[in-house]
Amino acid sequence: MKILGISGSASRYSSNYYLLKAIQSYAEGEHTMSVYDLLPNFELFTPDKLKNGVPQNILTFKTQILDADAIIICTPEYTHNIPAVLKNMIEWCTASGEFAHKRILPITFTPIAPRGEFAMSSLLMSLQTMDAKVVSQLPLYKTDVDIEHEQINLSEDVRDILGAALELF
Repeated sequence: MKILGISGSASRYSSNYYLLKAIQSYAEGEHTMSVYDLLPNFELFTPDKLKNGVPQNILTFKTQILDADAIIICTPEYTHNIPAVLKNMIEWCTASGEFAHKRILPITFTPIAPRGEFAMSSLLMSLQTMDAKVVSQLPLYKTDVDIEHEQINLSEDVRDILGAALELF
């Protein structure tokens, strides 16, 4: 299966990016996974920009969504919501329908519980609006993993949870 991981963080090399890289390593062998981390490079969406032509980097990203069998979106929570860069990406894709019927696993990755609950709620509402097929949802916390020098090591419990979630794809 071809999986696209999307880091919803405004910081290119955030802990959400490194979590996706850890998931990519975990899934290796059974799935092909790439990680997209360039949402901060997207122009701000406006309806006028959509009418005047979608920028090439966004068109390339949309093609990656369409080519993927499933998507993992990993996001932090900023001010009780998803980051603006993730919301901006959603705006670029809403009218064109790339997420329609796409199997998606949303993950919130935050420092401690219960942070992430508002971001998950917001992301789920947006995914529902786009007719995405949310297979499960996974709140993870930095206390659930080992972080060493920009590398995340998944605990056995987290690997088990991820394995079960990936089977839903």
